Order: sequence, then structure tokens, then C-alpha cells
Amino acid sequence: MKRNYFLLTLALLICASMFTSCNEAKKEQSKTDKEIYIQLYSVRDDIRADYSATIAALAEIGFTGVEAFGYNNGQWFGMSPTEFKRSIEDVDMTLISSHVGRGLPDNPADTDWDELWAWWDTAIQAHKEAGITYMILPYINPDQLRTVENVQAYVDYFNKIGERTNAAGLRFGYHNHDFELTIEVDGMPVLDYMIQNTDPAKVFFQLDVYWVMEGGYDVVDYFNKYPGRFDLLHIKDEMELGESGLMDFEHIFNNLDNSGARYMVVEVERYSEGMTPLESVGVSFDFLNDASWFRASYSK
Repeated sequence: MKRNYFLLTLALLICASMFTSCNEAKKEQSKTDKEIYIQLYSVRDDIRADYSATIAALAEIGFTGVEAFGYNNGQWFGMSPTEFKRSIEDVDMTLISSHVGRGLPDNPADTDWDELWAWWDTAIQAHKEAGITYMILPYINPDQLRTVENVQAYVDYFNKIGERTNAAGLRFGYHNHDFELTIEVDGMPVLDYMIQNTDPAKVFFQLDVYWVMEGGYDVVDYFNKYPGRFDLLHIKDEMELGESGLMDFEHIFNNLDNSGARYMVVEVERYSEGMTPLESVGVSFDFLNDASWFRASYSK
């Protein structure tokens, strides 16, 4: 009888242990079963204060991978491309994209093309060594976009950068703000002019959904107007995702089949009062991870 009681107790303990382990595994799986990327600029101050701890915290939240910022002369945050790549992969995330680039002079005719292309060749090689597929120019001074001649100069510039990135097996894109929608040239928003006059084989656009809304347009209209041009999206709100009530994310994600988007990158530039940057991006991660309309993957 005592032996039977001992065996029963042992069996119950084993079952309880297995149940707990399974539950923990399911919980962990439910936390990380969706591909959600993060722009590191969202936690820029934390990155600069303690890089390693911040990267580990992003992985713990559940992010699949990162979009970089901070490239400088062949390095990121003082690390070589291979060191930077290893720092991300060591916490089981991937490096997918990078905000990087140089604009043209105020007068594009003053461009030192030899120096500029040397800069790009170094940057392209560094990104290739880091395993980054997408190089994205994140900003142009809006004062440079007020004439069709200047915008055309950028269009030509984009196509030439795209030729170089394509030759290295990478892709080049441009990230919009609201001013590319509020400034018009040749009878259309600057963003439309850029999309219409760049070669789709050489240039994609990272559509920032918040800035499109701020510019007065519907993101889905851009998906349908320019199918396949938006390889990556910036998923952004006024602060944490879903908190402002300004963004209809369900509408966007239920209607993005024409977009061509394969990677969803969260960016948080401002945080709610009393919330740390890591807490803020955690709220944004949970918003997408818990949403029934957000698919597990857009890259497959």
C-alpha cells in the first residue's frame, strides 16, 4: 500500500511538472509566434546607455528582429558589422534593415559624386557583412523637396543607389514623413512623384503608416495605387500602438494584400507619461501580438 501510494505521488508530480512545462512552453510560444520587428531608434536612449542589456530586453519582449540606426563609418555603436550582427543573433533576433544614408547638397549640382559613391560603397559593404538586406534613407530636409528639379534629382539619385545595392544583393528604399504628402510638385504629392519616377526593380518605399495619416491620406489607398512598392512598413502611432485612437490598424492590416509588405517594423518615437521606452515598446508589441487581424508572418 505504501509503495502504491509512493508510485501514485511520483506519477502525480511528474504529470504536474509536465503540465507546468507545457503551459510555460505554450505561454512562451504565444508570446513569440508572430514576426514583429523593432526600429532601434524607439529605445535610442537605452541603447546608448546600455546596449547589451537593451538588446536582451527587446528579445525578452518577443521581437523577431531589429531595424538598425546609428551607422557611422563602417560601424554601429562602435561595433564592426560582424560584431553588430553577432550581438543581435546571440539573443535570437535577426537584423533585417537599417536606416542609413546621405542626402544631396542644397544645390544638387554641387554634389561631389566621387566622394558620395565612395561613401555608399563603404556603407553597402558594411551592411552586407552585417547581414542586412534593406538599406533605407530615412529623411530628406523638406526644404530640398519644394521644386520638381530637386525632387527629380533625388529620384535619379535613388535609382543610382538602387543599382549599387542590387549589385551587392541588397535593396534600397526611402522612408516617408508627412511632408512628402503635404508638399506638392508637378501637381502631385512629392511621395507620389518619387514612387512614379523611380524604378520598382531598384527602389522600394518604407511606408510609415502614421505619417501617411498625418499627411491627410489613407494608407490603403497607397497600397492599391502603387501595388508591390512597399517592402517594409513602419507601424507607428502618436505614442504606443493603439493608444491614441487616431490609427485604424485593423483597416490597414485587413487591406494590405496589394502593398507588397513583407516586414512589419514597430517604431515608437514618443512615450506616454511615466512610461519607460522599453515599457512603451512592450505595450506596442503586445498590441500587435494580441490582435486577431495581425498575421503570424507576412514574409512567407
